[in-house]
This record gives sequence, structure tokens and C-alpha cells, in this order.
Amino acid sequence: MHRFLIRLVASTALGTAALAAQAQQGTVNALCSTDAGWCEAAAAAFSRATGIRVQQAHKGTGEIGAQLRAEAANPKTDIWWGGTGDPFLQAAGEGLLDPYRPAYINDLHDWSVRQYAMSQNMVGGFYTSAMGFGFNTEVLKKKGLPEPRCWADLIKPGYKGEVEMSHPATSGTGYTIVAGLVQMMGEDAAFDYLKKLHRNTIAYTRSGQAQAPNVAKGEVAVGISFIFGFDKWRHDKYPVRSIAPCEGTGYEIGGIALVKGARNKANAQRYYDWLMSPAGQAIGATAGSLQSPANKTFKPDPRIPSMDGVKLIKYDFEKYGQAAERKRLIDRWTREVESQPR
Repeated sequence: MHRFLIRLVASTALGTAALAAQAQQGTVNALCSTDAGWCEAAAAAFSRATGIRVQQAHKGTGEIGAQLRAEAANPKTDIWWGGTGDPFLQAAGEGLLDPYRPAYINDLHDWSVRQYAMSQNMVGGFYTSAMGFGFNTEVLKKKGLPEPRCWADLIKPGYKGEVEMSHPATSGTGYTIVAGLVQMMGEDAAFDYLKKLHRNTIAYTRSGQAQAPNVAKGEVAVGISFIFGFDKWRHDKYPVRSIAPCEGTGYEIGGIALVKGARNKANAQRYYDWLMSPAGQAIGATAGSLQSPANKTFKPDPRIPSMDGVKLIKYDFEKYGQAAERKRLIDRWTREVESQPR
């Protein structure tokens, strides 16, 4: 009996120690702006691998930028990842992020490395993808509308009430559309175009991730967003096609960053490193997010759309990633475009 009690006490002590060790792994507070499925799958896989609990919310990049500014004196977030890079660069310029240059920098594509250099190591390039259109072929056929090929097509009278995009004040995708058109057309010409596009736009959604499912389900004929989102639904056998505009188009480099004043900095760095590893980067495609990953040391999912043949503009991330420039363009869009009747 005595030996049994000794074994029982020893076993209980070992079990308690194991639980305590697991508890000591702690938590990480994250904000994620890419597709919700990727956000959730990554958090779950990282927790299984490390024992670290991920407390994570999914929001648009514009919303997160506003949240980080509001929390600057008392940060509640440790890491922010996914979503268009311009709002990340704006947050870096406002001193809201911490620098971090990973040891595996040579494992990353050049476009990812350039984001580190541009932001004094406060923002890494997480993935990339091109802006374009997605359209529901059945809806267009039913309404007797041709498939759009160019930006110029979307402002034709036949597309009135048939186009959807995200709001540039709340969505990094929406801002990328505006900033890309400004760089491609010139600012005044771009705003003339956006006024005409406004007449055909049925809604501005809070998030740039809304267009693909809305198009796939036939709730809207044409959506303007990143091409990869539409391709996921096409692979799932929905009547969806996507195209890069004939005149040229902007693109994104999704961001990843540590938040200045993070309460769980060590765990945030572990989550960051895991997200940038082949295991973390591959999660995206398994969750249906088909962006081109930053890590070049593994073979990406073959469903990821190629950017070969896409006429990409020379996007000035440094200029259009500045908070003052973003505010100026959004203020002008609100004043001159959103205020107009449709």
C-alpha cells in the first residue's frame, strides 16, 4: 500500500508538472486579415504544434489599422498577419510596429525581402497576388452581358448595378484598387474613372474578401478584388471566371508584423516564424486561399493562379503605404466619389 501511494504521488506530481509546463507555453494575441479559413486553420495548427493558445480575431486591414492606433498607449495585440501590405506600411510609419528581420530571410522571395528593407524591418512580405475581376458566367449570360476584359468595360452602361468592390476606408483591397488606378491612369483621370464606376457599383463591402463568394453565389455579376479569391470558387465548380484587366493592374504584397509593446513578444515571434515557414505558408492553399507564398523553399499548390502574362503596374508601395497619402486619397474618394448618387 505504501509503495502504491508513493507511485500515485509521483505520478500525480509528473502529471501536474506536465500540465504546468503546457500552461507556461502561454498565449499569443493575433489579428488576421487574410481569408478567415486560413486564419482559423493556421491558429489551430500552430496551437497543436506548440501548445501556445492563439487568441485571434479576423478583421479588415483598415479596421485593424484603426484599432492599433486606438490601442497604441496600451497594446492588446501581439502580431498582425495577412491582408494587403499598404496598411501595414502605414502602421510602421506611425510607429505602431516593432522591427524584426528573421534569420531565414534568404528563404523568402525578393518581393518579400524588399518589404523588410522598405519598412526598416517592421513589415515582412507574406504573400502576393494580382488585382482583377471575377464574374459569374451564368448571371452575365442571363442578363445578356459580355464578360469584362478591361477596366474600361466596367463603366459601360450595361453593367449598372452589376459591380461590387470593397470600401477603401475599411478594406486594404479597396484602397489598393484606388491607389493602383491612380498610379496607372494619373490621379485626376483615375478619379474621373472612379466616379463613372460608382454609377455601376451596387455596393461597397467592408472587406475585400466578400466579392468572390458573392459572385460565386450569383448575388452580384462582377466583383473587383484579388484574382486568387475567385479562383478558389472556380476550382470548387462554381460558374466563376477571373481575369486581369487588359490595361494593367495593381497587386498586393500581404503583410506580417509584430506589434510594438506586445505583451507576449516571444510567443508572437514563434507564431510569426511558424507562419513564414513552409508548414505555415502551405496552410493557405489547404484552406482555399490561393495567394503566391513568400517562402520559396517548398512547392506551392498548383491551383495558385500564375502571374505570368499579367500586366502589372510598377506599384509604389513606399509612397502609397504612407498614412498621409492613404488618408488623402480616401478623403478625396469619400468627397468626390462616394457622395455622388447612383
